[in-house]
Amino acid sequence: MKNSPDAELVRDLRIGQHQALTVLYDRYAGLVYSIAYQILQNTQEAEDLTQDIFLTFWQNNSFNPDRGSVSSFLGLLTRSRAIDKIRKRTTANSFLERWQKTITEESTTPSPLEQATTTEIQTSIRQAMQSLPELQRQILSMNYYQGLSHNQIAEALALTPGVVKSRLRQALVQLKTQLAGMNNLE
Repeated sequence: MKNSPDAELVRDLRIGQHQALTVLYDRYAGLVYSIAYQILQNTQEAEDLTQDIFLTFWQNNSFNPDRGSVSSFLGLLTRSRAIDKIRKRTTANSFLERWQKTITEESTTPSPLEQATTTEIQTSIRQAMQSLPELQRQILSMNYYQGLSHNQIAEALALTPGVVKSRLRQALVQLKTQLAGMNNLE
C-alpha cells in the first residue's frame, strides 16, 4: 500500500480502509506541517493544524482528483486554515484590547456622567467575567492580563494546549455575547 498512487489511496480511504490515511499522512505530513509552521510561526499550533488537516481530509469528501493532486489540495487547505487561525488570533486580541482600553482609559477630569458610565461598563465586564466558568476565567486572565502563551498556560494548569485554546475561545465568545448589548463598546 505504501507504493500505491495517491488516487488509489484516496479511493481506498473513501471505502473505509483507514490504513490509506496512514500512508497519506506519512507521505504528506511534512509538507502540511512545514506550511503551517511557516505561516503560524508556532510549533504547537502547526502540529495541531497538521492533525486537523488530516482529520478533515479523512472526514470530508471534498478532494476531487480531477482538479489537482493530493499535495496541492493539502497544501492549499493548510494555507487557508493557517491564515484563518491568524485572523482569529488577531480578532480575539483586538476584541480584548478594546475592552481593556475601555476599562483602563481615564480622562484627566471625567464628568459625573462619564464616571457613572465607566462604572457601569466596568461592573458589566466584571459580571460577565464572573459568569464564566472558573477555568475559562483563569485562562482568559492568564492569557490577556498576564500575557502568557497557550503553552505556558497549559503547563501551569496541567492541561493540553488544545484544551487551553478551546476554553479561551469559548470564554471570548461568551463574553462577546454577554457584552454585545452595550452599544457604546462595540
